[in-house]
Amino acid sequence: MSSLIDVAEEEEQRTPLLHNHNAAASTDDIVPSSSSSSPSNGPDSSPPAAPTPSQRLHSLDVFRGLTVALMILVDDAGGAFPSINHSPWFGVTLADFVMPFFLFGVGVSIALVFKRISNKSIATKKVVLRTIKLFILGLVLQGGYFHGRNDLTYGVDVDKIRWLGVLQRISIGYLLASMAEIWLVNNDIVDSATAFVKKYYIQWMFAILLCSVYMCLLYGLYVPNWDYEDLSMNFTGYASGTQIVHCEVRGSLEPPCNVVGLIDRVILGEHHLYQHPVYRRTKECSINSPDYGPLPQNAPGWCLAPFDPEGILSSLMAAITCFVGLQFGHILVHFKDQMQRVLLWSMLSFPLLIAGYVLELLGVPFCKPLYTLSYMCITAGASGLFLTVIFYIVDIKHFRKPTMLLEWMGMNALIVYALAACDLFPAAVQGFYWHSPENNLVDGTESLLQAMIHSEKWGTLVFVMLEILFWSIVAGFLHMKGIYLKL
Repeated sequence: MSSLIDVAEEEEQRTPLLHNHNAAASTDDIVPSSSSSSPSNGPDSSPPAAPTPSQRLHSLDVFRGLTVALMILVDDAGGAFPSINHSPWFGVTLADFVMPFFLFGVGVSIALVFKRISNKSIATKKVVLRTIKLFILGLVLQGGYFHGRNDLTYGVDVDKIRWLGVLQRISIGYLLASMAEIWLVNNDIVDSATAFVKKYYIQWMFAILLCSVYMCLLYGLYVPNWDYEDLSMNFTGYASGTQIVHCEVRGSLEPPCNVVGLIDRVILGEHHLYQHPVYRRTKECSINSPDYGPLPQNAPGWCLAPFDPEGILSSLMAAITCFVGLQFGHILVHFKDQMQRVLLWSMLSFPLLIAGYVLELLGVPFCKPLYTLSYMCITAGASGLFLTVIFYIVDIKHFRKPTMLLEWMGMNALIVYALAACDLFPAAVQGFYWHSPENNLVDGTESLLQAMIHSEKWGTLVFVMLEILFWSIVAGFLHMKGIYLKL
């Protein structure tokens, strides 16, 4: 899962709102870094306060560092604690907030970077280039070439490469939000609430259009019967061959017959989708639900079908989270009083949370694999609320020491994401073993902690917490050396 780019442009596009105290603000990261604003009273029609060299939006670094830490936690400890792992289909767990947090952070940063644009064509070219680089990086890290921990092999059949993934979804959200910020904003000066709406209403209409397209297709497109080839069925009690999934419905949000899966199968092909979807942990597909496990005796055939949780249609709704973050960034740009920002952010966050719960009560369930409207609202609202709290603690009250480890991780989030969350570093370490692959430093350390605590799952949790601490220290060391990974 995660936002892996710095959307920083040339220095002439920066404003007094954006000032870097070191090179971190101009690096490529999971959530683009940015600088703090200069507090003053009133909207941006008033002259901004004189900048200082050390100004930076530290809370956004902490926010993205927290998001990367959460990703490591749920990915590595989710097996031991299924309650924090992704929901099998409907519902929301801790893991289901990670992706929206990434997308939201991207939106906030885009608003800061593109406050002033000297040349829209050049800005567009740079956005497209960064989108392509991020998409390609996603293919390399998540397309199947690297096999992760406990598998000392690599390589992928290009006929089965996974085209979409976490980074690819973030690249789509970044592209849409950036294009909207470059081309769909009026040049009005914001000196009132009416002027604020007039400046950004075209952008909001575009976001509503994306949402409408998603909803119309999700509930209006017909899903026929379909089939897939399952080469693993001979290991689960089925005969190898083709499975037919019976649908012939409209508006279904269940795993086998939804439009999100239909569009991905038609456009991408079943072999290019994620082969281990979360619905294999549902009660219909696992006797160990909500964890993975053997199929129940009368399990439906679709349990073994591929499904991509970062699909084409669901990525349209996911991009709306970037647009929500964009509006939070606009408030940061146009309102200089810190407590006014907190108030306005809260006034946006709580209605989104309420809207999400109301939609759920009205029959639009929370579903991360489909990125339903209710899920988008509740996770975007939670993202805004968390950023508001962090902003108040870190940038207003200046309690930075307790969050310094997360801030370091946020400044070098791309390195941490690639090496830790994508298992590049653990897999590399496992390549050095004693006599047999199981005798390696990674597995040995985890087993030792489990033996010391006399609990397999709690030992795993301690191991993961130490892993997060290790990467935050590594990120801090890189920060002190001025080393930052750029796309």
